Amino acid sequence: MSAGTIRLASPQGRWLVAAMVLGSGMAFLDGSIVGLALPAMNADLDAGAAGVQWIVNAYTLTLAALILVGGSLGDRMGRRLVFVIGVVWFAAASILCAVAPTIETLVAARGLQGVGAALLTPGSLAIISASFAPEDRGPAIGVWSGLAGVTSALGPLVGGWLVDTTGWRGIFWINVPLAAVVVWLAVKHVPETRGGHDRIDFTGAGLAAAGLAALTYGLVEKSWLWVGAGIVLMIVFVVHQKLTPHALVPLALFADRVFTAANICTFAIYGALAASGFLLVQQLQYVSGFSPLEAGLATLPTTVIMLLLSGRAGALGAKIGPRWPMTAGPLIAAAGLLMMLRIGPDASFWSDVLPASIVFGAGITTLVAPLTTAVLAAAPMEQTGIASGINNAVARTASLLAVAAIPPIAGIAGRDFADPDVFGPGFETGTLICVGMLVVAAACAVGLIHGSKVSPEALQSE
Repeated sequence: MSAGTIRLASPQGRWLVAAMVLGSGMAFLDGSIVGLALPAMNADLDAGAAGVQWIVNAYTLTLAALILVGGSLGDRMGRRLVFVIGVVWFAAASILCAVAPTIETLVAARGLQGVGAALLTPGSLAIISASFAPEDRGPAIGVWSGLAGVTSALGPLVGGWLVDTTGWRGIFWINVPLAAVVVWLAVKHVPETRGGHDRIDFTGAGLAAAGLAALTYGLVEKSWLWVGAGIVLMIVFVVHQKLTPHALVPLALFADRVFTAANICTFAIYGALAASGFLLVQQLQYVSGFSPLEAGLATLPTTVIMLLLSGRAGALGAKIGPRWPMTAGPLIAAAGLLMMLRIGPDASFWSDVLPASIVFGAGITTLVAPLTTAVLAAAPMEQTGIASGINNAVARTASLLAVAAIPPIAGIAGRDFADPDVFGPGFETGTLICVGMLVVAAACAVGLIHGSKVSPEALQSE
């Protein structure tokens, strides 16, 4: 069956969605599962605070810098081909992570993992959009989203169990058989599709990668020289995007106030989300004495709330516009983070962790779908794909820089960072910084986001 004619009810349609869910799920879950394993990695490899940050940031760095390139390569070379290459690359890098003898080797392998994720992540939704018959496209995307939510809910539990039973290396070995299944399904059931054939801005990608790397290194190591170098490189990147006819990031999109404001909100929200998650799973283990599996359970309420209520939040945003959900959501999430300040020595899951996770999850669920609505509504119909890609890259970049900057600012540094007397106060300071970022996002939304809505056709094309 050729692309654009596959029916969701057909065996090929079901296997295609399964391949996309499993493939993208490997990349989506990497952050949450690796976060649970950080204390075990630190104990085994003597990583130190900076090493732990780099385990997370090496992956996010290459993913953030190359995700737009990955989408362009898929359009030009074939989406299935690039998706399969990304899956194989991700699996090979996972093997390198699993056998890494030193923290330096692990960080390098994590960077390679991010390259694989940048190749496979943009292709999954694009393949679904291009492969299914028009009348089945929306339902197929809905099935993909729902199954991705189930995968997200199970991920921390499986990851915590793997760390508890097999050690941290098990979370990387599990990717190998999953990748083999995904490649087999993709080759057998996924048709090849292509998009535009514009030149790919590799110069822009290189400038973005170098700038983000310098910024991240400078923030982790508290070196203003490297921070300055990163800022200069990012300025050069912006100038290059303005001058090149094949820009990764069409700057004209930012002429729209709502698009700019939505991406500012994205930066603040996803930075706070990444940094608070990075700090929480370690606080639970270093200070509260939770096992990796118990720490994984602590993240489950937020995921379940998003899975159950994100559809209703999206419908609300479509009905009233994104402004008020994007204002209320960050403030509710900030209240949840303030409640997490109670999580300390001998914290109780039921009285300390669960209520805070529920409130935080309610806030994040309130804002995520309306945020996507605001981004797509602000872009011309023919540019909703690139607008969504830019917003995704902004979210990844925010995660990268927040995890690099906030722990050192909060005093989580040095070889003794895991000492409860060091990490506990640092967790409190870092969490308050994340609260401030969410408040900034709410202020930006109420001041700059108007009540525009997005058409169902635009959401479907995304």
